[in-house]
Amino acid sequence: MQARNTGGPGGRGLPRRTLLLTALAGVMTAGATLPSAAPAAAATTTSANGWPLTTTGIATLPVPGTAARVSLLEGDVSTVLVHVIRRFHYEVQEVARHELAGHRPAAGLTGHTTNYASGTAVEIRPAAYPQAAAGVLFPPQLAVVRDILKECGAVVAWGGDLRRPHAAHFQIAVRPGDPRLRGLARRITGWTQAPGQGAGVFTLGA
Repeated sequence: MQARNTGGPGGRGLPRRTLLLTALAGVMTAGATLPSAAPAAAATTTSANGWPLTTTGIATLPVPGTAARVSLLEGDVSTVLVHVIRRFHYEVQEVARHELAGHRPAAGLTGHTTNYASGTAVEIRPAAYPQAAAGVLFPPQLAVVRDILKECGAVVAWGGDLRRPHAAHFQIAVRPGDPRLRGLARRITGWTQAPGQGAGVFTLGA
């Protein structure tokens, strides 16, 4: 015999089974309106200086005047950073064969170090100038680094100016397509083709 809900007037009401099914349908409908979980955050695709993370367009280049090679983004970026390395080698401290670190995978990199994964930064003698170490350059060496930065305008930034200093670190400081990068690269190319100019010529204070 079917049980009935007798709570209604005259003892007549909806069957208990009907009430249960109606309540269950309400719960299912309510559940369908709950907000879905937020989508996972998209993976970062650019380094801190705004350049795309990449494994293409990277070349391992010799640094003229040294036995060292470094992996950087080909083109204007490598032209500028190799120039910085050469001036550092000639005027600050000699760079040995295995004393450069350039492009590397993005995994584990944070902050300014993500720029290595776009091929737009280099570490020069990182073992000698570890992160967070202050006062690692003598005053004449620091003066040359300042001169290199002045020569490069706003195109190159130095890790020694970070709140947590990283004196081995130099990076491209402008975004892709900035005409200042192309202009500096062209000037450097001209210097390397002209006698008495370019890296290896002492120009401090000029």
